[in-house]
Amino acid sequence: MDPYVLKTLNEERRARRAVVVVTDLGDGRDRIVCEGDQVAGDLGAAIANAFRTGNSRSVDAEGRTFFLNAHLPRPRLVLIGAVHISQALAPMARIAGYPVEIIDPRTAFATPERFPDVALHAEWPEDVLKHAPLDSYTALAAVTHDPKIDDFALKAALDARCFYVGALGSRKTHAKRVERLLALGAGVNQVARIHAPIGLDIGAASPAEIAVAVLAQTIHAFRSRGLEEKGAVA
Repeated sequence: MDPYVLKTLNEERRARRAVVVVTDLGDGRDRIVCEGDQVAGDLGAAIANAFRTGNSRSVDAEGRTFFLNAHLPRPRLVLIGAVHISQALAPMARIAGYPVEIIDPRTAFATPERFPDVALHAEWPEDVLKHAPLDSYTALAAVTHDPKIDDFALKAALDARCFYVGALGSRKTHAKRVERLLALGAGVNQVARIHAPIGLDIGAASPAEIAVAVLAQTIHAFRSRGLEEKGAVA
């Protein structure tokens, strides 16, 4: 691999940004395509699919054969709230391949006994996210039902273009939440990206069932990236 391409690849991976290394199998030349770069034609369509699926493969386009090597950051799930839903969701998410972090300043809830083997932060979201910022390969679910804890994290998730943003609460509760987020400077199209009530509509009632619904919605959001033009930043 060309040293410049390798250097760029390593920099992008450290920054948790997705890239596809495109190698022309005819002459062996490599180039880096970053997510969001415009590539026309059949090659562009194949690259877009590589970003969406993470699959690496060879493709024929423009009369040539290319190998597309996809390098996607591992998606992760950040839960705002050390609640019963989170207790059920954390192990499910790990099984599905999503590393989990939980943030909740309420030390009575955020305890290692309730959340063994989970990255746990008994701090305010604004303090944690200052040192560990969100990104577009992060899903965020706000489940405390407390605006003092949830709202900052939701605004940060929207600004970071997290691939999934969900919030617990009824439609009436969410309407008030939208007003608060708009007052914080969020755009109308941004807040439209929030999944609220949170989770797929499967009639979930118990914390464990809600956790299943949230995880399913998170996976769907990740696998459908680029297929839906929902909520461009305003």
